[in-house]
Amino acid sequence: MKTLTSAFFVLLFTLQISAQKVFSVDYQSQADLKVFVVKYENQADLKVYKVDYQSQADGNDGKWFFVKYPSQADKNIYFVDYESQADLKIFFVKYQSQAGWSKNEKKQLMY
Repeated sequence: MKTLTSAFFVLLFTLQISAQKVFSVDYQSQADLKVFVVKYENQADLKVYKVDYQSQADGNDGKWFFVKYPSQADKNIYFVDYESQADLKIFFVKYQSQAGWSKNEKKQLMY
């Protein structure tokens, strides 16, 4: 029983780490990650869908929930003006089913 309880807490902790709660900071120095929004879907590393509820942002699959305070975020992001400044290029999609990684080599940036 103790092993089962320990496994449950490890699983719960792992799920919380991979959540996509983000906060958009005002200054680049405050950010964990610099992000650029591209004009076309095929230019993006990640296709992002903004979810309405925090519980819907439950994995590293492009479903982001924007929190009100930096302390609530898993990642603090800064939107840069130029593509060359970005760590990650994103494209906002209209439908939740469109969200996801286009280029897996940058996937670790959101863990």
